[in-house]
Amino acid sequence: MTPLGKSSNIAARMGRWSASHKKTAIFGWLAFVIAAFAIGHALGTKQLDPDKSGSGESGRVDAIIADEYKQAMGDTILIQSSKSTVDDPAFRAAIADTASTIANIKSVRRVHSPLEAGNEGQISSDRHSALVSVELRTTDEAVAEKLDVPVQHAIASLGNEHSSVDIEEFGMNSSKEINKAVNDDFAKAGLLSIPVTVGVLLIAFGALVAAGLPVLLALTAVFATMGLLAIPSQIVPLDENVGVIVLLIGLAVGVDYSMFYLKREREERAAGRSERAALEAAAATSGRAVLISGLTVMAAMAGMLFTGDKTFGGFGIATMVVVAVAVLGSLTVLPAMLAALGDKVEKVRLPFVNRLRRPDGQGRFWSAIVDRVLRRPLLSALLAGGFLLALAAPALNMQTGQPGNNTLPQNLQAVKTFNKIEKAFPGDQVGATVMVKTNDVNRPDVKAAIAELRHDAVASGEFHEPTDVEFNDKGTIALVSLAIQGDGQNAASNAALATLREDVVPATVGKLSDTEVGVTGETAQVKDFNDQMKRSAPVVFAFVLLLAFALLLKTFRSIVVAIKAILLNLLSVAAAYGALVLVFQHGWGHQLLGFDSTGPIVAFLPVFLFVILFGLSMDYHVFILSRVREAYDRGMSTEDAVAHGIKSTAGVVTSAATVMVGVFAIFASLQFMFLKQFGVGLAVAVLIDATIVRAVLLPATMKLLGDWNWYLPRWLEWLPHLDREDEPPAKPAPASA
Repeated sequence: MTPLGKSSNIAARMGRWSASHKKTAIFGWLAFVIAAFAIGHALGTKQLDPDKSGSGESGRVDAIIADEYKQAMGDTILIQSSKSTVDDPAFRAAIADTASTIANIKSVRRVHSPLEAGNEGQISSDRHSALVSVELRTTDEAVAEKLDVPVQHAIASLGNEHSSVDIEEFGMNSSKEINKAVNDDFAKAGLLSIPVTVGVLLIAFGALVAAGLPVLLALTAVFATMGLLAIPSQIVPLDENVGVIVLLIGLAVGVDYSMFYLKREREERAAGRSERAALEAAAATSGRAVLISGLTVMAAMAGMLFTGDKTFGGFGIATMVVVAVAVLGSLTVLPAMLAALGDKVEKVRLPFVNRLRRPDGQGRFWSAIVDRVLRRPLLSALLAGGFLLALAAPALNMQTGQPGNNTLPQNLQAVKTFNKIEKAFPGDQVGATVMVKTNDVNRPDVKAAIAELRHDAVASGEFHEPTDVEFNDKGTIALVSLAIQGDGQNAASNAALATLREDVVPATVGKLSDTEVGVTGETAQVKDFNDQMKRSAPVVFAFVLLLAFALLLKTFRSIVVAIKAILLNLLSVAAAYGALVLVFQHGWGHQLLGFDSTGPIVAFLPVFLFVILFGLSMDYHVFILSRVREAYDRGMSTEDAVAHGIKSTAGVVTSAATVMVGVFAIFASLQFMFLKQFGVGLAVAVLIDATIVRAVLLPATMKLLGDWNWYLPRWLEWLPHLDREDEPPAKPAPASA
């Protein structure tokens, strides 16, 4: 075989240099990873303040409250009995003892007892439940966790002393319990994803050393990224969960790119090339595909920067960095390690794995599928396309929002206590908050406007008692709390919010001079976020699609290939949306996934899934189309090139997809609904893309289009050719032979 010649191909030159300077490339990569970690440790990663990451009017109000109101942290204590009422002496004694005991704790600033005048709203309508409100001497959450410890101990003792009633706390300890459960879920996903990935790679390569390389590259890329992210976080603070997204995407693309490269190198070696020639052939072909795929994925991730949401912006930056690092590692340290190992990469083989593959490396199952699809392309395209369109149809009725309390793990004590409070005080836990900011909230006109606001809101019939007003210590901000109709997210709640914003507020506190007003609360936050996503989604979609189209057009010099690739990826994303609706809104398979309630799709998920799925699905498409175009350029007919390209990539694409589906399925098994939805959406889309799209729709449509696949209008002939790296070998035998 002829060694590879000179070229301008960046990927090939990087691979060639790395193979010639093995020690420099390997130790250089290690130095880069260590330096990145050291930089991150020295700078520290700035985290986004959840109170300052909202959208619209509610986001503006929340930011002001976080900066200037400095609301005291605290707890709510539920005292309840199924037999006695607040009017019974033992019940009243329990309330009085609880209030006085907690008030005497040094870390407690104030206690609001339901027995005090004006606090009748803290007693349930059936009088079997009462709430004691506790304010701690701090506005800082971290400090509050320490100050709350004696309160928790006191509540436990009070429960033992007053056995005739149940005394439970909801507040600081509850938040800590829920946050711990979320972190445990993330830790479980990270812990299980590694053995799943290694297991699939062992089957894919049949050798322990070969299986370990992709995992090693992916994990070092993730490790380096977590350090590098400290730099942009100084300007754009990142969400506290960004590490999970980095691990997820880094593991997916890092393993994918390594597999593409390694599989091609092993394939060229098996075809008779020398170790060096095989490595350079892989650099010129799969290396180029990795570079193009990485750029396409980064283009998709960049779409998150256009959402106008700070959390999304941080996710976009983080995912672009980890993809860039994974591409860099695949083009530098991977070829260096392969050059150093040579054929030793096949060490510690698993003999039984070879029985699953044909001698030519093509999977038996997918070869049989592709052959049948190419014999009946029109029927195959109609059946597969019809199925995906049918699966996508439910997405037209997708409802987005924030999952309610019933979607949280019901075994948590915090959730159990909240359920009791919500049942005893229906509607009181769902409210709207009107902020009134002025120079002095004690001015007569301000007090009168606030009183009028409370009256008019209840008089509208869309809000009800209890209403409440709280003031900051400076006397510059008043927060008016209103109990809203509905469950906080349904049509009744949204109608009430509209009445409040458009009628009640403008007619009352909105008339005050030198005053800033705004509405926040659960209903307002969800509404504003949904509106933000609806406004930004077209911009995000347009940016991602246009940039992906440009990259594909330049890569394959075919307007048909570029358009068709985008349409097929959109179809797989739409089908994933439909599956989400069927599972989480209609309850299909809910027992298998371990949840009972149905509700809206998390508001951020559709846009987030689009950019993630579009980017990841392009991995396979670029890799497969690169092999198809390569075979076509060597003289194969379109049909034979399609068969050869898909069959020759069947093993690596199936393995890569299995890794992704396995990792994403772990998320679908976790406790929290938003993690289940995230996992199901990603797993379904990747599964569809790697099976129905890749093995049926892609070959069927390419067979139907024939040489039109490579059509490029004359006015685009100026596009540069991305020259091949090797001297064309003898024309491969047709795949159908």
